Amino acid sequence: MSILSISLISVLGISLVSFIGVILLVFRDEIINKILIVLVAFSAGTLMGGAFFHLLPETLKTNNKPLQIFSYLLIGFSCFFIIERILRWRHCHQRKCQTHPHLGYINLIGDGVHNAIDGIIIFSAFSVGPQLGIPIVLSILFHEIPQEIGDFGVLLYSGFKKIKALFFNFISALFSFAGVFLGFVLLNQTDKLINFLLPFAAGGFIYIAASDLIPELHKEKEIPRSLISFITFAVALILMLLAKIFTD
Repeated sequence: MSILSISLISVLGISLVSFIGVILLVFRDEIINKILIVLVAFSAGTLMGGAFFHLLPETLKTNNKPLQIFSYLLIGFSCFFIIERILRWRHCHQRKCQTHPHLGYINLIGDGVHNAIDGIIIFSAFSVGPQLGIPIVLSILFHEIPQEIGDFGVLLYSGFKKIKALFFNFISALFSFAGVFLGFVLLNQTDKLINFLLPFAAGGFIYIAASDLIPELHKEKEIPRSLISFITFAVALILMLLAKIFTD
Protein backbone atom coordinates (compact mmCIF):
# COMPACT_ATOMS: atom_id res chain seq x y z
CA MET A 1 0.00 0.00 0.00
CA SER A 2 1.37 3.43 -0.94
CA ILE A 3 2.23 6.14 1.60
CA LEU A 4 -0.55 8.33 0.19
CA SER A 5 -3.17 5.55 0.48
CA ILE A 6 -2.35 4.59 4.06
CA SER A 7 -2.27 8.28 5.06
CA LEU A 8 -5.72 8.86 3.54
CA ILE A 9 -7.15 5.78 5.32
CA SER A 10 -5.68 7.05 8.59
CA VAL A 11 -7.19 10.53 8.30
CA LEU A 12 -10.55 9.02 7.33
CA GLY A 13 -10.60 7.07 10.58
CA ILE A 14 -9.62 10.13 12.58
CA SER A 15 -12.21 12.27 10.76
CA LEU A 16 -14.99 9.91 11.86
CA VAL A 17 -14.18 10.89 15.45
CA SER A 18 -15.91 14.20 14.66
CA PHE A 19 -19.22 12.30 14.92
CA ILE A 20 -18.62 11.64 18.62
CA GLY A 21 -21.08 14.45 19.28
CA VAL A 22 -23.83 12.08 18.11
CA ILE A 23 -24.05 10.84 21.71
CA LEU A 24 -25.69 14.17 22.57
CA LEU A 25 -28.47 13.65 20.01
CA VAL A 26 -30.34 11.40 22.45
CA PHE A 27 -30.69 14.22 24.97
CA ARG A 28 -33.53 16.73 24.88
CA ASP A 29 -32.69 20.33 24.02
CA GLU A 30 -33.57 21.41 27.56
CA ILE A 31 -30.91 19.11 29.02
CA ILE A 32 -28.31 20.14 26.45
CA ASN A 33 -28.95 23.82 27.18
CA LYS A 34 -28.15 23.17 30.84
CA ILE A 35 -24.80 21.54 30.09
CA LEU A 36 -23.69 23.84 27.27
CA ILE A 37 -21.61 26.02 29.57
CA VAL A 38 -19.81 22.86 30.75
CA LEU A 39 -19.08 21.92 27.13
CA VAL A 40 -17.75 25.42 26.48
CA ALA A 41 -15.43 25.05 29.51
CA PHE A 42 -14.31 21.65 28.21
CA SER A 43 -13.58 23.14 24.80
CA ALA A 44 -11.58 26.01 26.31
CA GLY A 45 -9.47 23.47 28.17
CA THR A 46 -8.88 21.26 25.12
CA LEU A 47 -7.91 24.25 22.97
CA MET A 48 -5.45 25.56 25.58
CA GLY A 49 -4.12 22.06 26.16
CA GLY A 50 -3.84 21.45 22.42
CA ALA A 51 -1.80 24.63 21.99
CA PHE A 52 0.53 24.27 24.98
CA PHE A 53 0.84 20.48 25.29
CA HIS A 54 0.69 19.41 21.62
CA LEU A 55 1.28 22.09 18.98
CA LEU A 56 4.05 24.15 20.60
CA PRO A 57 6.08 21.16 21.91
CA GLU A 58 5.91 19.60 18.43
CA THR A 59 7.22 22.85 16.96
CA LEU A 60 10.13 22.92 19.39
CA LYS A 61 11.23 19.48 18.21
CA THR A 62 12.05 20.77 14.72
CA ASN A 63 12.55 24.50 15.21
CA ASN A 64 15.14 25.87 17.64
CA LYS A 65 14.38 29.52 16.93
CA PRO A 66 12.07 30.75 19.75
CA LEU A 67 11.67 34.24 18.26
CA GLN A 68 10.47 32.76 14.99
CA ILE A 69 8.09 30.36 16.76
CA PHE A 70 6.45 33.07 18.85
CA SER A 71 6.29 35.41 15.88
CA TYR A 72 4.29 32.79 13.98
CA LEU A 73 2.14 32.26 17.07
CA LEU A 74 1.32 35.98 17.23
CA ILE A 75 0.60 36.02 13.49
CA GLY A 76 -1.95 33.26 14.07
CA PHE A 77 -3.40 35.06 17.09
CA SER A 78 -3.70 38.31 15.10
CA CYS A 79 -5.23 36.63 12.06
CA PHE A 80 -7.96 35.06 14.18
CA PHE A 81 -8.54 38.45 15.82
CA ILE A 82 -9.13 39.99 12.37
CA ILE A 83 -11.30 37.08 11.25
CA GLU A 84 -13.48 37.40 14.33
CA ARG A 85 -13.91 41.14 13.83
CA ILE A 86 -15.20 40.45 10.32
CA LEU A 87 -17.50 37.65 11.50
CA ARG A 88 -18.85 39.74 14.38
CA TRP A 89 -19.65 42.57 12.00
CA ARG A 90 -21.31 40.17 9.54
CA HIS A 91 -23.38 38.21 12.06
CA CYS A 92 -24.07 40.69 14.83
CA HIS A 93 -25.00 44.24 13.92
CA GLN A 94 -26.99 44.72 17.10
CA ARG A 95 -25.45 45.94 20.33
CA LYS A 96 -26.28 42.69 22.07
CA CYS A 97 -26.76 39.32 20.37
CA GLN A 98 -28.94 36.50 21.65
CA THR A 99 -26.69 33.91 20.00
CA HIS A 100 -23.01 33.88 19.14
CA PRO A 101 -22.69 32.38 15.64
CA HIS A 102 -19.24 33.92 15.16
CA LEU A 103 -17.92 31.67 17.96
CA GLY A 104 -18.92 28.61 15.96
CA TYR A 105 -17.48 29.83 12.69
CA ILE A 106 -14.14 30.97 14.09
CA ASN A 107 -13.83 27.68 15.99
CA LEU A 108 -14.46 25.81 12.72
CA ILE A 109 -11.71 27.81 11.02
CA GLY A 110 -9.25 27.07 13.81
CA ASP A 111 -10.17 23.39 13.85
CA GLY A 112 -9.89 23.20 10.05
CA VAL A 113 -6.35 24.58 10.14
CA HIS A 114 -5.49 22.15 12.94
CA ASN A 115 -6.90 19.19 11.02
CA ALA A 116 -4.97 20.17 7.89
CA ILE A 117 -1.78 20.19 9.98
CA ASP A 118 -2.65 16.71 11.28
CA GLY A 119 -2.91 15.51 7.67
CA ILE A 120 0.51 16.94 6.82
CA ILE A 121 2.05 15.37 9.94
CA ILE A 122 0.49 11.96 9.21
CA PHE A 123 1.77 11.93 5.63
CA SER A 124 5.23 13.08 6.76
CA ALA A 125 5.32 10.37 9.45
CA PHE A 126 4.38 7.56 7.05
CA SER A 127 6.98 8.90 4.61
CA VAL A 128 9.56 7.93 7.23
CA GLY A 129 7.92 4.56 7.87
CA PRO A 130 5.05 2.78 9.67
CA GLN A 131 7.13 2.63 12.86
CA LEU A 132 6.62 6.41 13.10
CA GLY A 133 3.32 6.73 11.25
CA ILE A 134 1.26 4.41 13.45
CA PRO A 135 2.21 6.04 16.80
CA ILE A 136 1.57 9.48 15.28
CA VAL A 137 -1.92 8.42 14.14
CA LEU A 138 -2.71 7.02 17.61
CA SER A 139 -1.44 10.21 19.24
CA ILE A 140 -3.64 12.39 17.02
CA LEU A 141 -6.62 10.09 17.57
CA PHE A 142 -6.36 10.26 21.36
CA HIS A 143 -6.16 14.05 21.51
CA GLU A 144 -8.93 14.45 18.92
CA ILE A 145 -11.55 12.67 21.04
CA PRO A 146 -11.83 15.26 23.84
CA GLN A 147 -11.28 18.13 21.41
CA GLU A 148 -14.12 17.04 19.10
CA ILE A 149 -16.51 16.84 22.07
CA GLY A 150 -15.58 20.38 23.00
CA ASP A 151 -15.86 21.64 19.41
CA PHE A 152 -19.35 20.17 19.12
CA GLY A 153 -20.36 21.90 22.34
CA VAL A 154 -19.12 25.27 21.06
CA LEU A 155 -21.16 24.89 17.87
CA LEU A 156 -24.29 24.15 19.92
CA TYR A 157 -23.57 27.12 22.18
CA SER A 158 -23.19 29.28 19.07
CA GLY A 159 -26.74 28.49 18.00
CA PHE A 160 -26.12 25.60 15.60
CA LYS A 161 -28.77 22.86 15.51
CA LYS A 162 -27.46 19.44 16.51
CA ILE A 163 -27.47 17.92 13.00
CA LYS A 164 -25.92 21.07 11.52
CA ALA A 165 -23.23 21.04 14.21
CA LEU A 166 -22.38 17.40 13.43
CA PHE A 167 -22.23 18.16 9.71
CA PHE A 168 -19.96 21.20 10.01
CA ASN A 169 -17.75 19.44 12.55
CA PHE A 170 -17.27 16.64 10.02
CA ILE A 171 -16.55 19.11 7.20
CA SER A 172 -13.87 20.68 9.40
CA ALA A 173 -12.40 17.22 10.04
CA LEU A 174 -12.14 16.61 6.29
CA PHE A 175 -9.50 19.34 6.05
CA SER A 176 -7.09 16.62 7.18
CA PHE A 177 -7.41 15.18 3.66
CA ALA A 178 -6.28 18.52 2.25
CA GLY A 179 -3.30 18.31 4.60
CA VAL A 180 -2.35 14.85 3.30
CA PHE A 181 -2.49 16.02 -0.32
CA LEU A 182 -0.56 19.17 0.56
CA GLY A 183 2.11 17.02 2.19
CA PHE A 184 2.19 14.80 -0.91
CA VAL A 185 2.65 17.78 -3.25
CA LEU A 186 5.18 19.56 -1.02
CA LEU A 187 7.02 16.46 0.20
CA ASN A 188 10.38 18.23 0.36
CA GLN A 189 8.94 21.34 2.01
CA THR A 190 6.75 19.79 4.73
CA ASP A 191 9.16 20.59 7.57
CA LYS A 192 9.17 24.29 6.71
CA LEU A 193 5.37 24.27 6.30
CA ILE A 194 4.82 22.52 9.64
CA ASN A 195 7.25 24.90 11.39
CA PHE A 196 4.93 27.76 10.40
CA LEU A 197 1.52 26.10 10.70
CA LEU A 198 1.96 24.53 14.15
CA PRO A 199 2.58 27.80 16.05
CA PHE A 200 0.10 29.60 13.77
CA ALA A 201 -2.64 27.14 14.80
CA ALA A 202 -1.52 27.38 18.44
CA GLY A 203 -2.03 31.15 18.25
CA GLY A 204 -5.52 30.59 16.87
CA PHE A 205 -6.39 28.09 19.60
CA ILE A 206 -5.14 30.44 22.33
CA TYR A 207 -7.12 33.31 20.84
CA ILE A 208 -10.38 31.36 20.63
CA ALA A 209 -10.06 29.99 24.17
CA ALA A 210 -8.89 33.20 25.85
CA SER A 211 -10.86 35.79 23.88
CA ASP A 212 -14.13 33.96 23.22
CA LEU A 213 -14.73 30.92 25.38
CA ILE A 214 -13.33 31.89 28.77
CA PRO A 215 -15.18 35.28 28.72
CA GLU A 216 -18.38 33.30 28.13
CA LEU A 217 -17.63 31.31 31.29
CA HIS A 218 -17.27 34.55 33.25
CA LYS A 219 -20.91 35.38 32.44
CA GLU A 220 -22.05 32.57 34.74
CA LYS A 221 -23.09 34.21 38.03
CA GLU A 222 -23.95 31.14 40.10
CA ILE A 223 -20.96 30.03 42.18
CA PRO A 224 -21.69 26.26 42.01
CA ARG A 225 -21.99 26.31 38.20
CA SER A 226 -18.90 28.51 37.93
CA LEU A 227 -16.98 26.01 40.04
CA ILE A 228 -18.17 23.13 37.86
CA SER A 229 -17.06 25.04 34.75
CA PHE A 230 -13.60 25.60 36.19
CA ILE A 231 -13.25 21.95 37.20
CA THR A 232 -14.31 20.91 33.70
CA PHE A 233 -11.73 23.28 32.22
CA ALA A 234 -9.03 21.77 34.44
CA VAL A 235 -10.11 18.20 33.60
CA ALA A 236 -9.84 18.99 29.88
CA LEU A 237 -6.32 20.34 30.41
CA ILE A 238 -5.34 17.18 32.30
CA LEU A 239 -6.80 14.93 29.58
CA MET A 240 -4.83 16.75 26.88
CA LEU A 241 -1.66 16.49 28.98
CA LEU A 242 -2.18 12.77 29.57
CA ALA A 243 -2.83 12.23 25.86
CA LYS A 244 0.53 13.84 25.17
CA ILE A 245 2.39 11.92 27.89
CA PHE A 246 1.07 8.48 26.95
CA THR A 247 1.53 8.90 23.18
CA ASP A 248 5.06 10.33 23.19
